Amino acid sequence: MQAEQATRVLMPVEAEAYVEALGTLTIKDIGTDRWLKQHEYIEKLNMQAIISASTNEDEFVKEFLVSYDKIPVLIHELLTVEVWTQKIFSLLVRMDFQPSSTIPVYTVLYHEATIINLLETIMYHKDTCESAEDTMLDLLDYCYRKIVDLIARSPEDEEDVETPPNIREFVEHPTTFEDLKKQQRALDFDVAVKAVTILRYITDHLDSLPLSTTHRLLNTHNIPILLVQLVENCPWTREGAGRLRKYMDGKWQEVPPEDRMRLTKIEGQVWIALYNVLMGPSCQQKYEYNDYNKNQVLKVRGYLHEVLLDQFPHLAELQRYLEHLSMMEAPAARKDLVLEQVPEVRERILQENKGKWQALAKHQVKTVFNPSTEQLKELSKRWAMTYNLDLLESMLVDPPKCAVCGEPASKRCSRCQNEWYCRRECQVNHWPKHKKACELMAAPKSGQS
Repeated sequence: MQAEQATRVLMPVEAEAYVEALGTLTIKDIGTDRWLKQHEYIEKLNMQAIISASTNEDEFVKEFLVSYDKIPVLIHELLTVEVWTQKIFSLLVRMDFQPSSTIPVYTVLYHEATIINLLETIMYHKDTCESAEDTMLDLLDYCYRKIVDLIARSPEDEEDVETPPNIREFVEHPTTFEDLKKQQRALDFDVAVKAVTILRYITDHLDSLPLSTTHRLLNTHNIPILLVQLVENCPWTREGAGRLRKYMDGKWQEVPPEDRMRLTKIEGQVWIALYNVLMGPSCQQKYEYNDYNKNQVLKVRGYLHEVLLDQFPHLAELQRYLEHLSMMEAPAARKDLVLEQVPEVRERILQENKGKWQALAKHQVKTVFNPSTEQLKELSKRWAMTYNLDLLESMLVDPPKCAVCGEPASKRCSRCQNEWYCRRECQVNHWPKHKKACELMAAPKSGQS
């Protein structure tokens, strides 16, 4: 029992109380004590959800969020802070606001990352997606906006985007408001990458979601073409001066030459989502293959090379489908009458605050974003208790060890995904011994894919 408690930020009874207390807040509430309390609850729920998922324990945070019908509340909170960033934060930048500390403002920006991280952890499950109900359309639109922004980033933008600081680093090393703008871009990049994963989970469960979700995904937003653009542009990859860096596990990491063709987690999510929207029976029935869509989708054939198919054998089925598609004539455009349900949450937030953005920004500057020295001390104590990242890191499972020498390992066998190695030499030396087991373990996975 003690060991079980040691791997928890929250006990189930605490998590249940936090979930039950979550409520719908407004733009005006942001930065207030009530809002900060809700931010603390969501942050701790997020930490516990990560620990439960990482250690394969009971995911009671997810269960409580579903049973208390709080997924729509999280999505509303996500959209509220997104609108705040677009409307209020942009005004603060133009006002040349110079607060005594940028930590209160960064907390709001970080709040979006916290919510999207929690959703990324729990949306893997079908019942979580189902419990979003009508707000699923708002979440789908949110992911679409984030991914469009990701694709639209210029090379100059990408150079400014580095690994976003976690909140503890930000508290310990305060920065200027000018630095804050760059860090907001870094956070936004990380949020957009997580939006790709959430989009993949939505495509996993389309058959269990309202028909309006499938229609909006395929024909309003044309998500298949958006995913093709991600395959072509790879915004999480940077190459220059003979080096290749990829955005993995929330940070930019240099990729050794022998691993350059190895799929990262986010690249795998794009391929799974693309497979779902092109190969799913309901999607094939509803997606309109006009000449433009057909030509764009067929571009994917150039990326389905042997190395990719070795890592993701299931894509061979997609390859055969595309070959068949290339020989077909695009059907005539359908003129079916469709009554489309539209998302309401973001539009309602915008309408409720229309014409009030300047007044809201001035009010928040005076009341919550420029604290006194005493208020800042109290807030610092509060943040120190909330963002106990050392505790989180100590609770996560130990890093994998090399199967040969026992050193910390970062490379995994791409076929069976079971053995880990610290460097290529260890993997090569271990292959004669590992080969037979690898083939046995890889075969069932290929069959399941």
